[in-house]
Amino acid sequence: MPVSFPPTFLWGTATASYQIEGGAQEGGRTPSIWDTFSHTPGKVEGGHTGDVAVDHFHRRAADVEMMAGLGVGAYRFSVSWPRVQPTGRGPAVQQGLDFYRGLVDDLLAKGIKPVLTLYHWDLPQELESAGGWPERDTAHRFADYARIVADALGDRVDMWTTLNEPWCSAFLGYGSGVHAPGRTDPVAALRAAHHLNLGHGLAAQALRSTLPARAQVSISLNPAAVRAKTQSPADLDAQRRIDALANRIFADPLLNGTYPQDLLADTARLTDWSFVESNDLAIIKHPLDSLGINYYSPTVVSSATDSHVVRNDNHGVSDHSPWPAADAVSFHQAPGDRTEMGWAIDPTGMHEVLMHYSRMAPGLPLMITENGAAYDDKPSADGRVHDPERMRYLHGHLAAVHQAIEDGADVRGYFLWSLMDNFEWSYGYTKRFGAVYIDYETQTRTPKSSAYWYSELARTGVLPDVPVE
Repeated sequence: MPVSFPPTFLWGTATASYQIEGGAQEGGRTPSIWDTFSHTPGKVEGGHTGDVAVDHFHRRAADVEMMAGLGVGAYRFSVSWPRVQPTGRGPAVQQGLDFYRGLVDDLLAKGIKPVLTLYHWDLPQELESAGGWPERDTAHRFADYARIVADALGDRVDMWTTLNEPWCSAFLGYGSGVHAPGRTDPVAALRAAHHLNLGHGLAAQALRSTLPARAQVSISLNPAAVRAKTQSPADLDAQRRIDALANRIFADPLLNGTYPQDLLADTARLTDWSFVESNDLAIIKHPLDSLGINYYSPTVVSSATDSHVVRNDNHGVSDHSPWPAADAVSFHQAPGDRTEMGWAIDPTGMHEVLMHYSRMAPGLPLMITENGAAYDDKPSADGRVHDPERMRYLHGHLAAVHQAIEDGADVRGYFLWSLMDNFEWSYGYTKRFGAVYIDYETQTRTPKSSAYWYSELARTGVLPDVPVE
């Protein structure tokens, strides 16, 4: 029987501003933390930066035309905070807002639904210099920025996401230091996690007060399918600790209005959590219209035999752990094939995560806001880019999504990561996630085989077989 998705299922692609836009010093834009980080020697492979990226800032109309040709129904993009509000304070730069007004108009003209993310990691550098996400004021600045963007685009954009993967912002940015701003302070990471949660709640309030009633407000998390290596009590405790830091530190306050008691106990030697003020949790637990889920690979943990292990846990290698107070945990690769990132391919993790959140928040629609794989794609002699591995990856994970729907999960859409090859954070331009191949010297766009495969799926709603190439 063919695997068919509901006719209202939303098919889209996704990108992020710093990864694709370029135009880093144009239109009044000032540096973000990723500009500073990527220009710091040794932080990004090859010394790569997002100064040009894939030049979407200048190629916007052609990129939208390309999307229309692929037949996708929605496009998830992020707004560059320093392009719109360069210092993170004060009035907007209209030229920056005009870029996004034009993008939204182009999308709507082609029948593509714009899905807007307010924050995909590019904090204005001036706010980081004032303390960044570990400081409470940043959450309030984020709410002001959300209101600015809503005022400008609320008449045309119906789907809004506050934060993308706050775990990465907090724990890779302030814990392990493999992401911008590159700090390695476990207490700052915990403070950042809370203020990101608070920033979401304050921004959601700002959006509700500004947007039309039809607008939908969401957040995109990257929940981990955390698995114990064995069923020993020590390994199960390691699983519990990482589940608290990877998942429940965000999901519990967002959905239940509480922080997990075991998380507070685990981290008590680091902080007393006095940065959580009396009304914060009520603000964070703002009603959501949907919950975004980003999934790539499962996480396997055990009790550590060496508390000084280098942390290579799917998030980059660092001598500093992104897991505060979890020094006695080791990370292991799940069995099976791997992507170019070294991430294990296991679609059962997708099903596991979807069913978990379906049970945790019954009645709350779910959206796959990122899923995809990096491979070492190269043009063949005929100029085409064949990527059967990516199609197999997508087929397996989409089959898992379909199974979750069959099992009762209310999943409303899927966004392929990513539309095109781009600046892959600390990996620079060495990893390719795109359905569209980018020649970085010429900026030529070439849809890969997976782009045409995904186009057929988006047009028909029926999961195609993977062709033999």
